[in-house]
Amino acid sequence: MELMKEELVDIVDDDDHVIGQVTRSQMRRELLQHRVVAILCLNSRGEIFVHRRTATKDLFPSLYDMFVAGTVEAGESYESAAVRELAEEIGVSGVPLERLFHHLYRGPQTRAHTEVYRVIWDGPIVTQASEIAWGEFRSREALATNRDGFELVPDGAELFARYLELF
Repeated sequence: MELMKEELVDIVDDDDHVIGQVTRSQMRRELLQHRVVAILCLNSRGEIFVHRRTATKDLFPSLYDMFVAGTVEAGESYESAAVRELAEEIGVSGVPLERLFHHLYRGPQTRAHTEVYRVIWDGPIVTQASEIAWGEFRSREALATNRDGFELVPDGAELFARYLELF
């Protein structure tokens, strides 16, 4: 039986230029700056899909996020990564992406250039069991005030605050 190779990710400088490639585990271990996509999924009523990450995630396990997000693989474009993550994590495909903004997140557990997108989707949400433990649509107001008391992933909370300022 052949072992699966660990995925490679691009490491980037402060200007988002690729300066190398490493394995995902090395990127996490050494807190290397990389690329991420984050997609806000809204329905036509303006409600936002929020979900709880599984307890087995390597970063921010069991925390809540308003973004479908993931690491951009080595050589992959932001847009291709966004399309892939939407399909993998919530079963959404064939929907136009709207680019919103670029954000550099620098936290104690991860550092990433993040390209933020939005999609409108009224179809079924089919979550990936290894990634998402629970998910539902919530109103913008409920999420903006964190009415449910969700413990949010720090990068997603920062992105959502910026989203609320801009939109």
